[in-house]
Amino acid sequence: MSEVANAAPPLSRRLKNETASVHETLDKRIMTAAPFSDRQRYARFLRVQLRLHHATAPLYRDARLQAGLPGLLDPNRLEAVQSDCADLGLSPDVLDDDRRAAAKAVIPDGCEAFGWIYTQEGSRMGAAILLKEVERELGLSSAFGARHMAAHPDGRAPHWRRFKAALDALGLTAGECQRAVAGARAAFRFVQHSVDDLM
Repeated sequence: MSEVANAAPPLSRRLKNETASVHETLDKRIMTAAPFSDRQRYARFLRVQLRLHHATAPLYRDARLQAGLPGLLDPNRLEAVQSDCADLGLSPDVLDDDRRAAAKAVIPDGCEAFGWIYTQEGSRMGAAILLKEVERELGLSSAFGARHMAAHPDGRAPHWRRFKAALDALGLTAGECQRAVAGARAAFRFVQHSVDDLM
């Protein structure tokens, strides 16, 4: 990866800045659906999460991405979401539908993957607030029904800082950074489509 983009903002900052609009739109859309007002609505929110985790699961098993982000990719979050779905009593047929929907996500084998992973890992930070609301409104917890919202074992903020530092250290060119941004935007659009479909 030559010709590193000098004088350009770090990749993590570009990803944040250049997805801010689509991220804000998605957050507002989700909250408009009142996903924590009852368990039925929350189950729909869980299915959105399940689709994203299914779509990104292959990335978390990719040796090249693991090498670029050593020790930072936890492939077990899909299992946490699946356990949450089981806690809420979602049927196998419903979960199969979501697996098939996730399979339609097209993630190019390249720098776009870093954008998808950025979107996925960033959700851990926002989950801190959501977990408190789920606990208060629905009586769920990181041990039942909201496992996927649990903090990283290293802590939310320390893990996020390490993840961003690793992204910034990848040394991507300007063009590669733009592809990563395109991947992040695609991930947000995928979640938006899932929200529109399910919520």
